[in-house]
Amino acid sequence: MEENEVVKALSALAQPLRLQVFRALVVVGDAGLTPGAIHEALGTPPATLSFHLKELVNAGLVTQERASRNLIYRANYDRMNGLLGYLTENCCQGAACAVESNASCAC
Repeated sequence: MEENEVVKALSALAQPLRLQVFRALVVVGDAGLTPGAIHEALGTPPATLSFHLKELVNAGLVTQERASRNLIYRANYDRMNGLLGYLTENCCQGAACAVESNASCAC
C-alpha cells in the first residue's frame, strides 16, 4: 500500500462508529450486511450510517454491491490485510519481538 492510502484508511477508522461498522462487517465475512441490518445492530440513524459507509468505501476498506433492490456492504479483506502488513512491515527490524497471540486470523 502507498502511504497516502494508509493514511486515508486509518483516518476512516479513526471514528468510533466507522470502526464499529467495519468490525461488524469483518465479523459477518463474505455474506456482508445491508444498511438496514447494520442499522438494527448498531442503532445508528440511516442518514448518519450512509455518511459513514461512504467514508469506509472511499477509503477502500469496504465494498458496496447492489443485489436487486438492496445494497450489500462487505469488508475488503485484501485492503485490511494490506494495511496491517504496511503497519507491521518493518517490525523490530526483522527480529522476533511480538508477543505470541492465541488469536489467529485467516482472512
